[in-house]
Amino acid sequence: MAMNLRLTPAETDALRRKAAEEGRSMQEVARTAIAEYVRDRPARLSAAIDRVRTEDAELLERLSR
Repeated sequence: MAMNLRLTPAETDALRRKAAEEGRSMQEVARTAIAEYVRDRPARLSAAIDRVRTEDAELLERLSR
């Protein structure tokens, strides 16, 4: 499926620099970043939940009463 991705000038410059640095196209770098984000999201969400559960354990215990 085709789509247009509108980036700010700063985002475009950063993407262009990264693509040049890696010797890849801007499209390839963007697609890789999206794939990694989608793949890693469940782990990031789980880590965030664990962090809240640990840091706010006392509050969560009081709220459960």
